[in-house]
Amino acid sequence: MAYKFKDNTFITDISQFDAKGVGRAVIHRENKQGKGKKQHITIPYTLPGERVQATLVPPYRKRIAKLDDIIEAHPERIEPACPHFGRCGGCSWQHISYEAQLNEKTLQVKQLLEEQQFDSSVVQPIIGADDAWHYRNKMEFTFNKDGELGLHEKDNYRKIIPLETCMIASPEMVAATMEVANWTKEHQLSGYDKETKDGLLRHLMVRHSQATGEMMLALFATESADQYSALSDLIQRIKEKYPYVKSLLWLENRDIADKVQAQQGQILLGRDFIYDELAGYRYRLWYDTFFQTNPVQAEKLVELALEMAQPKGTEKMIDLFCGVGTFSLPFASRVSQLAGIEIVETSIESAKRNASDNGVHNTWFLARDARLGLMEVLELFGNPDLLLLDPPRSGAGGKVMRRIARSKPKRIVYVSCNPKTFVSDIKELIPFDYHLETVQPVDLFPQTYHVECVSLLQRETI
Repeated sequence: MAYKFKDNTFITDISQFDAKGVGRAVIHRENKQGKGKKQHITIPYTLPGERVQATLVPPYRKRIAKLDDIIEAHPERIEPACPHFGRCGGCSWQHISYEAQLNEKTLQVKQLLEEQQFDSSVVQPIIGADDAWHYRNKMEFTFNKDGELGLHEKDNYRKIIPLETCMIASPEMVAATMEVANWTKEHQLSGYDKETKDGLLRHLMVRHSQATGEMMLALFATESADQYSALSDLIQRIKEKYPYVKSLLWLENRDIADKVQAQQGQILLGRDFIYDELAGYRYRLWYDTFFQTNPVQAEKLVELALEMAQPKGTEKMIDLFCGVGTFSLPFASRVSQLAGIEIVETSIESAKRNASDNGVHNTWFLARDARLGLMEVLELFGNPDLLLLDPPRSGAGGKVMRRIARSKPKRIVYVSCNPKTFVSDIKELIPFDYHLETVQPVDLFPQTYHVECVSLLQRETI
């Protein structure tokens, strides 16, 4: 219910979260003819059950309102810990107690399954993080045109908030990032202007292994490093203050598209990769390597996948969307043969190298599109006993899921970072006699609405 009382300002009750964890309300507006019209309005930083005062913001077709005042607060509302909260486009749930975050994520998974007629009782209570802060091992920061280093403003990709801290990055990452920010200011280096396409510095990527302690700092710039004498000062600072930085890179990105990418690069200090460890295996991480950003919780994903799959030494297995081998290596040590498929060629090269580094020699990795790669592997490899897939947020898609089903693995372990596409994907398996046995949500991204799941599907045999 909503009560409009002046211009576009109104009082309303928040009824639910939308798909992105934003509070949603229903208001009734009258047009010029006096006819009523029901509209769904999203109001950031609100919780279902609250009564708030809000004002619609242009463009009105987006139906977004700004929170003006909380009239009746939810009992789980807390004071956000980060000074950037409400402006930064990163964390969106710092105003919700962690216990309430976990409850909402479990409920989200159950509701999505129920909508597609699955039994939601298979959903286990979510596994939360031991530490809901400082969990990320990778961050990407952006320079504004004045050379200040920070994070994108919420819903405004062109505006950068100068960095003071980051509550989900490690203290070591924040310290090294602030050092780069201070160095940029002292040498008056320009940042990239998205409007004029001028300026030097575009991004800073920071990777930090909690297991090995090694860190990577990668500066993305529009020109080569050769003409900038200021870099000798940065190198000296990093050497003296941050001995755990084992990779300092200067990467050239002359493309108009404002992506964290590079056409060529130069090692300023150390090597072009760092070592990380996960579930007892060591991995080399380059600047463009995909790796789970919450390593503590990622280890739980691997443990859960192994526990559900119960791999046997006589079985053949396929790891679809295998990346650099995060799941491949632990599973390969427990099966007779494992084939990994991934479309990103650099990831496949990393997977091969990681397998060799860890003494795992029963793997075969293929750089190919998921559907075509699966067809090729099946032709050479035969039908698998076990298949694991860990697709991107967009999911695997119907064609891939039906191809998986026709290969008749006895067990399928689906690791998902998007419950909505997960439910859509597994629905494709039901006509092929697969049954959803269990779903275990895991919180890899505290302070956000995102939730991961590990699930097991088994083929019913007659």
